[in-house]
Amino acid sequence: MTPISHQIQLLRRPTGLPVQSDFILKEVPLPALSEGEVQVANQWLSVDPYMRGRMSEAKSYVPPFPLNGPLDGGAIGTVQASRHPNFKVGDQVSSMLGWRDAFVAKGEQLTRLPATALPSQLFLGALGMPGMTAWAGLHKVARLQAGETLLVSAASGAVGTMAVQLAKRAGARVIGSTGSADKVAYLKTLGADAVINYRETPDLDAELARLAPEGIQVYFENVGGAMLDAALNNMALHGRIVLCGLIEQYNSNGQGSGPRNLSQMIRKRILMQGLLVSDHWQHYGDFLAEAIPAFEAGALQAEETISEGLASMPQAFIGLFEGRNTGKMLVKLG
Repeated sequence: MTPISHQIQLLRRPTGLPVQSDFILKEVPLPALSEGEVQVANQWLSVDPYMRGRMSEAKSYVPPFPLNGPLDGGAIGTVQASRHPNFKVGDQVSSMLGWRDAFVAKGEQLTRLPATALPSQLFLGALGMPGMTAWAGLHKVARLQAGETLLVSAASGAVGTMAVQLAKRAGARVIGSTGSADKVAYLKTLGADAVINYRETPDLDAELARLAPEGIQVYFENVGGAMLDAALNNMALHGRIVLCGLIEQYNSNGQGSGPRNLSQMIRKRILMQGLLVSDHWQHYGDFLAEAIPAFEAGALQAEETISEGLASMPQAFIGLFEGRNTGKMLVKLG
């Protein structure tokens, strides 16, 4: 019997916030294995905010998703059949062939997971791209120092929760921003020194001035909009901004608000630098060498928001923009 792959395809390019009807679930046959290829059954799929950009045709650092073709993203799976010498049946592997339950790929497209008793899905979140993004932003871009004050927006997300914890391990004072009382409480359990519920804070500028009277040395930016305005007003002299994401603009069709006070960058000699984790991937082993033992010892934590079944993938993705996740948003397959 020919093996089958069920996959989520992009039916049309979303306008504004994506909706369920922008996606379609299709069943396609898998090809027979050629030499050097591996067949994998996925168990965990990642949904990430950056995927929204690939759903439009706008020029970016990665090509757009094709229409009527499978989307892709991070995935963890198990080898079902192999004609590659480096992979055997039963190996757990990571790939960028998500949004589907099974696939055939060249061995070079797969990475065997490190030997650890930690849950495999951590390599899609805290030990994967989001965790590495936080680590690279703090240590390779911002060069965060002990004693500095760090502000993290979207602090309860997959990147933000790791940024909070890694910064505390580095000796920084950490202020987080999030959107609900439950998330505020959770961030405090991770060690955040102060947390802003931006939905219930009428004057972000004044609140940051109260929490950081001597200024913010480093801002880890994931949101944009009003939070970026307030952060610029409260940056310390020679402060650094790591521009990781601008989720406030992802569904705006180019109409997102921009900072109205860029003159602060001149007056305070602020450095703002964009962050793409792929530019720092050569240091991934250094990150794992620090993070895996910390997780094994219980010194780092990871929260996950899990949806069940491939068909739930579009709604899980949409949920990222509605604040329905704490920590990493994942889809678990049967």
